[in-house]
Amino acid sequence: MNIMKIVAALLIVILFFVIHLTAPNFLPEIIELLSHGDIVETADYIRSYGSMAVVFAFLLTLFVNTLGFPPAIIFSTANTLIFGIFWGIVLSVAAETVGVTISFQLLRFFFREQAAILISKSKFLSKIDHYSGEKGFIVMLIARMVPYVPSALLNAAGALSSLSIRDYFIASLIGKFPSTGIEAIIGHDAILQEEDPTRIIVVVIFAIVLIAWAWRYEKKTKANLDK
Repeated sequence: MNIMKIVAALLIVILFFVIHLTAPNFLPEIIELLSHGDIVETADYIRSYGSMAVVFAFLLTLFVNTLGFPPAIIFSTANTLIFGIFWGIVLSVAAETVGVTISFQLLRFFFREQAAILISKSKFLSKIDHYSGEKGFIVMLIARMVPYVPSALLNAAGALSSLSIRDYFIASLIGKFPSTGIEAIIGHDAILQEEDPTRIIVVVIFAIVLIAWAWRYEKKTKANLDK
């Protein structure tokens, strides 16, 4: 397993090296963009890709959410400025979900084994780990729905828990719609100096519907497992 981890780490390094060789200015530009954290500047940079802007926006948002920083609100808001509120949120949620799932997989691959050793030595941690497997879906769902919670924290918590990748993906996909929607709408309206509380109300109602569906989903899944 250690050899596999070393190989995986080398492949990641090689990937960045190939990107640098193919487009020498790309990584420095991205690093500079991320260091500024300016939403308008980010939107202008994405627009500069013309017809490929939607693809680049998706990949950039995915990459940032895989890293867990800087805050995803920068990119979700930039996407709404470029593609409109509805499609900007849809694109952001899709990219963010893929990004956090990749992060989940990488963190679990590199660190879950060590975490499992520590957990096995503690009854308290073992209980928490067991609970995360049974109730992890609804906990992760609610956590994802809360705006401005650091994505990196939830990625790490999910990866080190017993939560299945399926439940993690679904909880992140559903949970990110209201949180990303609220963050992006507030950022969008602040930059454009607009104010329309109706959109926030719609997102909140949508969040309540999603929670109700998720609750039924968890109960149905548990019932199937108990059979």
